Amino acid sequence: MSDPKTRRFFLGALSAASAVRVWGANDKVNVGIVGLGGRGSSHLNTYTGLAEAQVVAICDVNQAAREKGQATLARKSLEKAAEFEDMRQMFADPKVEAVSIATPNHWHALSAIWAMKAGKDVYGEKPACYNIHEGMRMIQVQRETKRIMQVGSQHRSLPFKIKAIAALQQGLIGKLYMSKALCYKLRPSIGHTPDAPTPPGVNWDLFLGPAPMRPFNQKRFAYFWHWFWDTGNGDIGNQGVHETGIARWALADPVWPKTAMAFGGKFGIDDDTETPNTLTAGFSYGNEQLVVEVRGKMTNGEGVRQSRVVTAGPMPGGRGPRPEGGPPPAGAPPAAPAPTQVGPANNPLNVGVGNLFYGSDGWAAMSDQGFQAYKGDSSELIMEERPERGRGGDSTGLHMQNFLACVKSRQEKDLHDPIANAVPSANLCHLANISFRVGRGLKIEPGPIPKFTGDSEATKMVTRPAYRKPYEV
Repeated sequence: MSDPKTRRFFLGALSAASAVRVWGANDKVNVGIVGLGGRGSSHLNTYTGLAEAQVVAICDVNQAAREKGQATLARKSLEKAAEFEDMRQMFADPKVEAVSIATPNHWHALSAIWAMKAGKDVYGEKPACYNIHEGMRMIQVQRETKRIMQVGSQHRSLPFKIKAIAALQQGLIGKLYMSKALCYKLRPSIGHTPDAPTPPGVNWDLFLGPAPMRPFNQKRFAYFWHWFWDTGNGDIGNQGVHETGIARWALADPVWPKTAMAFGGKFGIDDDTETPNTLTAGFSYGNEQLVVEVRGKMTNGEGVRQSRVVTAGPMPGGRGPRPEGGPPPAGAPPAAPAPTQVGPANNPLNVGVGNLFYGSDGWAAMSDQGFQAYKGDSSELIMEERPERGRGGDSTGLHMQNFLACVKSRQEKDLHDPIANAVPSANLCHLANISFRVGRGLKIEPGPIPKFTGDSEATKMVTRPAYRKPYEV
């Protein structure tokens, strides 16, 4: 980072951080978007459809992505946005009031920290952080700067899921003892791809940022960075963190489990990926358990109510149901009615990506297709919710509207997933990955710098071995 760039950023940050805006009811929040890939394109399309926002700046290390973003604005007959390759220059722009971050995971913390120090409010994609250390730093900086920061756990803004989780917390199926997250998402092999020269228009140094420098590789650049330890967290930290956060939500958002254990591996594929495509993790909170399962190959779903045979009555003498076949005992009363087959509810959920909840009195299933709760030995359907249509079912739009409303009101307590709550959800993914990589269970000792009892190897994995200058977190 050159000295002139450093001075411009910090002078701009000081100016922006000192500015205080008085919001009118119809004022638009000026938003800058960092990262314009698949998820970033969704950010752009969503903000440009919200009356509460105006996109005034876009930033990406890839010139082609910036051009695509400008084309989206033009197609919607909107003004061209200020364009940046380096996010620090965008953060120094006083016109930008809030930033929406859709970078790879390894940039989530540093980009948010820089933005908050520059006086910007932040909407950051999940997972909240790339590792445990970075999440703790994000919470610290947010508290110091008093900025509004929402994490993109957009399921927490869906009305039917809010209603369902509230019912579970109020005892719908009794006392919850297990909350389960399922991430059964087919992930085909990415094959083997050799390193290559960096394409024109791509700033590879900026893309890597805090990660170690290495030669350009297309499969480490576009989306597949999720499957490499330098930049991603595997599918548990990609799709899985959504379901993990919901599982934790049902348990009233506990912060740290007492213990964590994970096992798995790469099964059924031979490619360049480093992270496991199959992972099972369990966390104990004492009287409650949280379980996460990742499956990247073909699989069945879960959550369909079991069919069972209900026998009408006991055998004479209270000896239980009569064995099938054979004559009744001498002097037995007339035969009881035939057993009744109890089948599933109409249109039962078959959960592949979603959640299962188990309580003392029943169980429940949830996915983007709906929520169903069952009670008693007969699994009677006692509650069913389906997603809303139209804008009411647009989880990203609703979540961003919640963020923008809090930007104006300055009421952090009204955020649906503020950084202080989203980090513990991400930390479950990090605990699972650490346990998997060291090959044993972990006993967690919470603190400003968490550690694992008697396990220095695992404790070192709370952060990176080293950060590349000047990208330290």
